[in-house]
This record gives sequence, C-alpha cells and structure tokens, in this order.
Amino acid sequence: MKNVVVIGGGIIGLSSAFYLQQSGCKVTVIDKDNFKDNCSYGNAGYVCPSHFIPLAAPGIIWQGFKWMFNSQSPFYVKPSLNKDLIDWGFNFARSATNKNVLKSAIPLRDISLLSQHEFEKWTKIPDFNFAYEHKGMLEVFQTEAVAHHAHHTVEKAKQLGLDVSLLNYQELQDLEPQTNINAIGAVKYDCDAHVYPDRLMDGLKKMLLANGVAFKYGESVQSFEKNNSVVTKVITKENAYPADDVVIATGSWSKEIAELAGAKISLMPGRGYSLTLEDSPYKLNHPMILAEGRVAITPMDGNKIRFGGTMEVVPTTAKPQYERINGVINSVKQFLPEFQIEKPADEKIWCGFRPCSADGVPYIGKIKKHKNVVVATGHSMMGLSLGPGTGKLVSEIINEVPTSIDIKAFEAERF
Repeated sequence: MKNVVVIGGGIIGLSSAFYLQQSGCKVTVIDKDNFKDNCSYGNAGYVCPSHFIPLAAPGIIWQGFKWMFNSQSPFYVKPSLNKDLIDWGFNFARSATNKNVLKSAIPLRDISLLSQHEFEKWTKIPDFNFAYEHKGMLEVFQTEAVAHHAHHTVEKAKQLGLDVSLLNYQELQDLEPQTNINAIGAVKYDCDAHVYPDRLMDGLKKMLLANGVAFKYGESVQSFEKNNSVVTKVITKENAYPADDVVIATGSWSKEIAELAGAKISLMPGRGYSLTLEDSPYKLNHPMILAEGRVAITPMDGNKIRFGGTMEVVPTTAKPQYERINGVINSVKQFLPEFQIEKPADEKIWCGFRPCSADGVPYIGKIKKHKNVVVATGHSMMGLSLGPGTGKLVSEIINEVPTSIDIKAFEAERF
C-alpha cells in the first residue's frame, strides 16, 4: 500500500485524496489552516467546459494597463520589483497570444469534460449532496463589440463539440422572466453546470474522514527529507510524515512549497472577492457571467445567490481591498437594475487567492528533480471546476497507470 502525503486542503488536494484513497493508497492531507480558509469555498461554483479560453489571451495586457489605477476594475496587477512577479509577468505577456489560446483550447476542454463527468459520478454517491445542477450558464453582453466576439466564441465552442448557442435579447429575457436584464444578448452554454461550494467541500471532507483519510490541521510544510531522487518525508514544525509519494496542491502557495522540493513553477496569486445573499429576494434561473463587467453570478442551493469577481494579482501578504467588491456590485446593477445590492460590512465579504499559472493552463505532473513528487496547481479561476478531473489525473500519475486524458500540456515545469 502506497503512503501518500497530500499538501493542501482545497478542492484539488481533497479530490486527489479521494481518488488516491479509492485506488488503495493510505492518504494523509496536511493543511496550513483549518481546511476552510481557501478559494474552494468562496468561488462561483461553476463546473464549466465553456472556459476553454485561458486567462493569458490577446488584449488582456493592454486592458490591464487601462484598469491599473481603477480600484474597482475587474483585473489588477500591483506594480512591484518583486522578481517572482517580473518573471511571471514576462511569461504571461509571452503567452497572451492567439497561438496560446488555440494550443490551450483542447487540453482545457478535455480536463473540463473529464472533471464534469467525475462530478456527475459523485452525485450518485450516497449522502453526498452538493447541490449539483446541470442547467447551463449564460454569458450576457451589452455591447456590439462583445457580441461580435461572442459569435467567434460560439463557433470555436461548436468546433470543440460543446453544446453552445447564441441568444438574442428576447430569447435571453424569456429564460429569466423574474427580472429585467439590461443587455443585447447572451451566449448560452448548455454544457455547463454548477454546485454549492460550501456543501461540496464539507461533504467531501466528511466522506474522506469516514474512509480513513487522515487530516492534519494547522501545519505548514517547512522542508522535505530527501534521498537521491525521492522525497522520503514531509517535515512540518510539529511532525515528520513518511511518504512514498507527495502531492503539492497548495494553491497560491504552491510555488514556495515546490521550491522546497527543487522545482520552479511560474505562479502568482490572483485574489478574488465575493458576497453571498443567504436568503435572496432576487431570483435567477441560470448562473450568469456579465461579460463587460467580468462578474459571475450563481443561484445556488435553492435560496442563495453569490456574486463574485475581480482578479487582483498581489502577494499573499497584501491586505484585502474590500472596496473592490463595489466594482462587482456596480456591474450587477448595470446588467440587472432591479438587483439593488449594497456593500456589506467587510467581514461579510469573502476574499481568497486563486493560483494563476503564467499561461492560464494548470500545472499537473511530476517534477524533474524528485520522481515521487506531483504538482497540482495553477488552475486560476477554474480550481473547483477542474477539481475532480485533476484529482483523478494525480491518482493515475502516482499509480503509474494510463491517464484519462493527455497531460502533456499540463507539464509542471514548462517555463
């Protein structure tokens, strides 16, 4: 029986633990906090094969410059002479090309569909209800420029075999009769689904604990004990954990942990913000993305609506800028004028860091220096969506069986 140590208690770490335990491994999961302080809880809950266009896409650099001094902008990079940021920025700029978009589309589609397939299998597990709904998603737009881009997106999605259609205003409004929508049309992604992240994570933890997976709370990894080309122990301040294999799934902190194992990955944290109306007076039938505002809205778990957005590339030590939620709120009001939402107290606003790879494609695979260490990170805003698929791939890599999809595009040290 393999003894596997998984570092990180977010959706990627727990999904990896699930498939490893199912394959017969003895699994220990270490989390630096309490298994709840991570992006897997506060995100929009999308399970979205529609997201086959990576963050590093043409136009994003110029748009980022235009947004640089707007405290409510959807995308922000804090200027710094930090070497990690400079290296990541160079790799990001080099990747923000049509070539990268074309190269990334099939791998992102494949891992998304794999993950969605696994989510649907999870819905059949007794007593594991995470409010999964396969109702599609609407990407709503207000301008002709975005409408023109939407035509190309629909064409590309159909070429990839995804179930997608373009809606005019009336078709959009007919799908959401409970509220007026200020838009000219939408892309409808029937291929997409969504979950309630809080229920998903709590249920997954409960199931793992019941199946014998060990959880180690509040321990930060400080070093690895190594013997030639393998890591033999994971060292925290409190304990040393023997390991036949190690999984680094620590989200935005993965770069530092990977460096302890002798690996270099190009990664920066991208902080997002969200607020949730627990008993919402407003109703939507479908999750939405407000295209021009880059805001995600998800009706979830029957009576809740979550509003989220922004990508704030800053160090993990940077203090939250809670006023950025105003940009989300203002976008919602522009698209959905009946949604009169006010900024809540800071403690009611969720924020967390998404691990952003330099080309918008996750890192999944073994590192070069130590053959028993697997990295699984860099999913950006897609962590929850790609969680089960990534976990299955991690288990297949460690158990040295053929992977469910081609993983070449996810090479951990490709930069």
